[in-house]
Amino acid sequence: MIRISRRRARQIAVSAQLLDAVRPASIVSAVKSLGFIQMDPTAVVARTEHLVLWSRLGNAFQPKDLALAVYRKRTLFEWAAFIYPAADYALYRPQMSEWPRGAGAWNARVRDWLSRNEQFRGYVLRELEKRGPLRSRDLEDRSVTSWPSSGWTNNRNVGQMLDFLGTRGEIAVAGRQGSERLWDVAHRVLPVDQPAIEAETATRALALRRLRSQGIGLRKHLGEVGVPVEVVGVTGDWVAEPRALEQPFAGRSAILSPFDRLVYDRERLLALFGFDYRLEMYVPRDKRRWGYYVLPILVGDRIVARVDAAADRKRSLLRVRSLLPEAGANRGDTAQARAEIESLRQWLGLERVVYE
Repeated sequence: MIRISRRRARQIAVSAQLLDAVRPASIVSAVKSLGFIQMDPTAVVARTEHLVLWSRLGNAFQPKDLALAVYRKRTLFEWAAFIYPAADYALYRPQMSEWPRGAGAWNARVRDWLSRNEQFRGYVLRELEKRGPLRSRDLEDRSVTSWPSSGWTNNRNVGQMLDFLGTRGEIAVAGRQGSERLWDVAHRVLPVDQPAIEAETATRALALRRLRSQGIGLRKHLGEVGVPVEVVGVTGDWVAEPRALEQPFAGRSAILSPFDRLVYDRERLLALFGFDYRLEMYVPRDKRRWGYYVLPILVGDRIVARVDAAADRKRSLLRVRSLLPEAGANRGDTAQARAEIESLRQWLGLERVVYE
């Protein structure tokens, strides 16, 4: 059994997520190393996919360059609210083909709804083939059975059909007009000519990519990959990427999105970083501990503070509602946190930071 310190485990996790001193060379190389980037339309500061890439690439990153890579150059592709390398498309094709897989009630409801609306599906595919790319509002609702939901998707039949066909890989997001997606048939958007990969082979390859992007984690989350390690003073069945154990570490500072994969696994985050974190956007104001849209701040291999910030674009201000240092943070950590906040302001093109 390989024994490593908790600090070394943190360093491995930080480096695997491209948050050390060696920045990636490009957007595509960053996404390739990370495996994927989650998308989220919430833009209190900036969209999460933009924050994630800014944290890695620095102020040279511009959102228009990501859009160019996804929707024009097609070196990346959007699928099910994530961005992936186009070179990895064949690894995800088995998941697309089998979706929705499983015996759960929701999966059964999707299969039943699609079956009842086969003619509606055919209409959508024909229209996209003939006239695509199209927005959802460019298509008629020809559903036989409406999609029932207690949430906002209730009776939004065109949108649900597009989402479901997109998840199945029959269609894909070809571009965006503002926040609206433009849909087209898959063969005009995705690299469907890539050689097919067996599902078992694809699953193994994706597990290895997940391990590489995490560096270290609990076996129950990463599966039967990596080498077993003991993290001194931390319980759990841990595994690590073998090459990551030998890589030297040099840190830097970074502000992280709430959906950043370094902080996404809350169990690992608490165990290795001692950082208790929750996105409180949907928590009633009087029950929030830290704030509405709180971003963790990394310095080296430690998360030293959290900032509740908002971009006030009308007044060209980055509003900092609170900057809360973690226990053990020192004055130097606070200075670096403020420097990162200033860098964020510059990247957003705002005139000044206001601490409220």
